[in-house]
Order: sequence, then C-alpha cells, then structure tokens
Amino acid sequence: MSDLFEFLQPEEATIIEMNEAVSLTFALRYMNSFTKATPLSETVTISLSSELPVVVEYKISDMGYIRFYLAPKIEDDEEEMKP
Repeated sequence: MSDLFEFLQPEEATIIEMNEAVSLTFALRYMNSFTKATPLSETVTISLSSELPVVVEYKISDMGYIRFYLAPKIEDDEEEMKP
C-alpha cells in the first residue's frame, strides 16, 4: 500500500487522523452543499467530535478559509420506540 502513496500527488492524498471513535449522523443534503466550495481550495479538513458540530474547512491560499458547521441529526426516543 505504501507504493500507492508514492504515485499520488499531495493534492490527491487522503490523510486521516483520529483521536477517538465518533458515530454521528448528518443530513447529506447539507454536506453535499458544502462540497460546492471544493474548486476554491486544494485541501479540505473535516473535524468531527461527539460534543461539537462537524466542521468542514476549505483553506483558500493566502486569503483565509471558508468554514461550514453542521450539527448532527438528533433522533427522538419516541421515534426509536415506534414499530
């Protein structure tokens, strides 16, 4: 597998850093909207935490960044009890 990374350009590489396991559900339609900023940046950083909203950050050269925040879906206990 290390041979594969030798052929990838830095902008094609995917780096995953994990400090703790997280299991959350997000509305895909909003995440899909965030991807429209992809042409503005060579990198995207997605930060997940069980206690905070997901943060999707696009770094834009020397100008700064664009950050999107999205809270996870919250399921009611009543919905889980329905057959």
